[in-house]
Amino acid sequence: MSVEDFTGRPGTAFVAGGTGGIGTAVVRTLAEHGSDVTFSYRSGHEAAGALADEVRALGREVRSLRVDLTDEAATARAVTAAAETSGGLHTLVYAAGPHVPMTHLSQVTPARYRAQLEADAVAFFSLVHPALPSLRASRGSVVAVTTVATRRYPVRDGLSSGTKGAVEAVARALAAEEGRYGVRVNCVAPGMLNDGIAARLIETGELGETALAITRRNIPLRRFGYARDIAEAVCFLASDRAAFITGQALGVDGGYSV
Repeated sequence: MSVEDFTGRPGTAFVAGGTGGIGTAVVRTLAEHGSDVTFSYRSGHEAAGALADEVRALGREVRSLRVDLTDEAATARAVTAAAETSGGLHTLVYAAGPHVPMTHLSQVTPARYRAQLEADAVAFFSLVHPALPSLRASRGSVVAVTTVATRRYPVRDGLSSGTKGAVEAVARALAAEEGRYGVRVNCVAPGMLNDGIAARLIETGELGETALAITRRNIPLRRFGYARDIAEAVCFLASDRAAFITGQALGVDGGYSV
């Protein structure tokens, strides 16, 4: 597998949620595959600095931006600034999203559900919309990280499946509309991981040992994945190796969705 997928491409890759478990892996992997990277983060200033140092050590240009993706104007400014500063935008990765507590939908108020949609599905659109002119100019790519829960529904995960399902629907619509400009739009749908949000659920006890054992038995590969697995899928879909792939959601879940 080539590690030079993005070498020579003008502009930068923009990764939203760059200091999260999956986002960090995506930033590293893009840099390893030859891309300059701009990434956003919400509050992890020290983590952002450390990640930027890693990217520089790989010989790539990097820029980190503190952005609240629920702020539409701030998000648009960040995307525009990244494109202008870096000479364009060839890839946009949405690897952000709020913490999703494991709870039954009967216990979720409409206001809580609305807030989740705003913080995830609306935030995704607010990120993509201002990036479209730059992506059209570069014939670039969008990759959104979603969830396996849009295919095989785990109980108490309705906040995730509903909002990420909206992200996937918008991604398919964008793929249909933007293809004429050479822009591809795809999703990567992770299953259970040893790092990322799933790790947080394990640490907080929202997923106990019994639930974890049952989940492993439901995965044909009988194990959980890693953020690096997701990052490699993201980089593949963003690269020219996937030049004829758009409007798809690639499950990276050990076979859980089979």
